[in-house]
Amino acid sequence: MERHLPVAILQPFVKAFLIIESGEGMENNTLPDTSVVMSFRMKGTVSHLTQTLINQLPAAGVSGLRKSARLLKYDPDTANFLVIFQEGGATAFFKAPLHELFEAQQPLDDLIRLYKIKEVEERLSEATDDQQRIAVVEEFLLAELRTHEPDLLVNHAVQQIKNTNGNIKIKSLAADLYISQDAFEKRFRRSVGTSPKQFSAIVRLRHLLDHYNAAESLTDAAYNAGYFDQAHFIKDFKAFTGRTPQEFFQNATWW
Repeated sequence: MERHLPVAILQPFVKAFLIIESGEGMENNTLPDTSVVMSFRMKGTVSHLTQTLINQLPAAGVSGLRKSARLLKYDPDTANFLVIFQEGGATAFFKAPLHELFEAQQPLDDLIRLYKIKEVEERLSEATDDQQRIAVVEEFLLAELRTHEPDLLVNHAVQQIKNTNGNIKIKSLAADLYISQDAFEKRFRRSVGTSPKQFSAIVRLRHLLDHYNAAESLTDAAYNAGYFDQAHFIKDFKAFTGRTPQEFFQNATWW
């Protein structure tokens, strides 16, 4: 797995490029995160596994934000190129409101003309190293960039939610930004891909996972994360990870 930064002009919109290669194949339980993700499969097959179905993912796709874990299966000799957008950054490339992608994996040609995607796929297949692949995707993104001006209000709201580890009242946040709560929530959903409340829940659980100390009781961890109802915490945690807190943290290889 290789992580790379985009060129400076793309950095307000794109967080990172991630190249995932699987020689022997693998299964990966992906947890919800705060970024919309664009993917190009350079070779092989990636599938979404559920209890009853195996759904092959499109060769070029875009994944919206999610509130639940997703199990992905990489076949042997598979390689994927991922574009990890900044929160609110994907709106600079897509006309569709991003909340329409929530809990969805959508073919990229639903949002961008197919001939452009085919050109990228062809050039990626001809590239001989990661730097060439990065250059191909950067050129594609620069051509698709519709605006150079991020939504500063939404960006500020995202930062405030992160600064409080997801423990912030949305009504108070909207008031601090001098915007009605209804208008704020519509603008946030359109730019980020989910409601500020759901976004806060993702940030809160991500922070809990990133800072969990095995010496700390789960009750204390939940309380410190802002949960005052254990039943609510366990329900959210199981949806987020696919496991109960006890099951999740007993697995030493969860990260």
